[in-house]
Amino acid sequence: MARKGRPDVEKRTFIGFLAIVLALLGLLVGANIWGTANATPKLGLDLEGGTQMVLTPRLVGEQSVTTEQIAQARDIIAERVDSQGVSGSEVTTQGEANIVVSMPGDPTRQQEDNLRRSSALQFRPVLLTGSGTPVPAPSAANPSATGTASGSATTSGTATTSGTATSSATAAETGTASQRRMATTATATATESTASATSTTGTQGATGTQSGSAGPTAAPTSTTDLNWVTPELAAAYEKLDCSDPTALESIIDDPAKPLVTCDPEGTQKFLLGPVAVGGSDISDATAGFQIGQNGVPTSIVEIQLTFDSDAAKTYGDLSIEMLNLPSPRNQLASTLDSRVIVAPSFNEAIPGGQASITGGFGFEEAQDLAKQLKFGALPISFDLQTRTQISPTLGEEQLRLGLIAGLVGLLLVVGYSLLQYRALGLVTVASIVVAAVLTYLVITLLGWTQNYRLDMAGVTGLIVAIGVTADSFIVYFERIRDELRDGRTLRTAVETGWRRARRTILVADGVNFLGALVLYLLASSSVRGFAFTLGLTTLIDVFVVYFFTHPLVALLSRRKFFADGHPWSGVDPNRLGTAGRYVGRGRFAPARPATSSPASSSAQGSRA
Repeated sequence: MARKGRPDVEKRTFIGFLAIVLALLGLLVGANIWGTANATPKLGLDLEGGTQMVLTPRLVGEQSVTTEQIAQARDIIAERVDSQGVSGSEVTTQGEANIVVSMPGDPTRQQEDNLRRSSALQFRPVLLTGSGTPVPAPSAANPSATGTASGSATTSGTATTSGTATSSATAAETGTASQRRMATTATATATESTASATSTTGTQGATGTQSGSAGPTAAPTSTTDLNWVTPELAAAYEKLDCSDPTALESIIDDPAKPLVTCDPEGTQKFLLGPVAVGGSDISDATAGFQIGQNGVPTSIVEIQLTFDSDAAKTYGDLSIEMLNLPSPRNQLASTLDSRVIVAPSFNEAIPGGQASITGGFGFEEAQDLAKQLKFGALPISFDLQTRTQISPTLGEEQLRLGLIAGLVGLLLVVGYSLLQYRALGLVTVASIVVAAVLTYLVITLLGWTQNYRLDMAGVTGLIVAIGVTADSFIVYFERIRDELRDGRTLRTAVETGWRRARRTILVADGVNFLGALVLYLLASSSVRGFAFTLGLTTLIDVFVVYFFTHPLVALLSRRKFFADGHPWSGVDPNRLGTAGRYVGRGRFAPARPATSSPASSSAQGSRA
């Protein structure tokens, strides 16, 4: 009964494989018609050309740049470029300060900004906050004016079950539109207790700000201490006009000193304490949709941060300290490139070294920011000096010659297969064609979804893959022939040969894939394209042999043409090196030994 069911299993496997190929084809066609996918693979810098950008450091005042900073920035920019896919981009230095980035295609403005932006994420306590427009200097007769300018109206922080703190203030003091955007979360992965801090800070805010205007009374003892606010800082804070796009161009962001800055919309300004936790202390950053209380993802996009052990303790201690502070000093601002992106207030301790921030991000924007935070911040920011289009370094002629070389190799493999295996060699041809179609679809779809680009090194990997694929078929067919020489039926030889051949195929492909993986991880960008395509085609080879070649051979073994050992079938006993004879039902047996005559037998007996 089991044998009768085998053809159905093989048919279902074969049909399922074809369905997968057709599904990928349909996906590509649909993405090409209704989406942004191309019908052909994207080409790399050496084959298509692209854009070359020269980045120069942004220096303020007497600030200088070192060769170590340039080298560090080059490595970080290279990682950011590589995160967009295996595209064959090049990142080099020019002179002592400039960095040259060569990318295939035409990068968008957002991609350019993501490369040259410092992306320095810092966590600073909020000391003062208020409207983004300048305010008059407070007079001695009206000390409460300073408190009003700092946004110290009556506020409250209420702990909720999701760990979200919402702060509210009048529109004149904090900017209602901006405040709605700045309502963010600070979430612990394992919260053991929830604390609630409610404070009325009209008097305290005024007192704190007034002391800031008069000058510090003592040396600051923590990053949240109002003694950081000097008269000079208070004056700069009051004069800052966040509606001016150039207001922060000359800012010097020193992590060890307070910072006067704005939010991205320019509707709110902040006076922040020194950096409590730096972006270099982030060990991982991921973007996704925030999970609600019922465990279902919401529409809110968040960036989840994981700190290293030392920063996790610092962040936890800081959250405990800020719980009992009045608003706005219970807020911890997250600054990106010296601008406040979010400023949530604490309503519970965060002891686990993990936090999440939301700030009205789009999903793609959050993903880009998470990648930049994960790779690290640039030691300095860069300005775009020049942006030029560059021609291909190899061009269509080299691509044409490479494809011709691949076609010649393919024809040699096809010719050898037909000469050696006759009709069975057509299975090799069909398998190579199917593997080529599958590879084409996967590479094209990767270009659409992951911005993968095929360079000349990748084309070389595809050519080498022809031999790797043919080798798998040769191992399988020779195993079948060995089983036939042992006298097994063709159907039994196919199954037994497959069980023995697949181990060899897996070992050989496993070695190829391991070599490609090591080469991809350790080699430079010019070789990674070769390693990627070699590894990809190796996986496709295993998939094709398992789900296309073997089921097809098993189905063909039930056909009379092959089962009877036709001379053109590839399983002809006369071509297997034995004097075999067909005995029926697809079985070949050795020829009978020649019988001797009675005369010769008696003669042999007399000689004996």
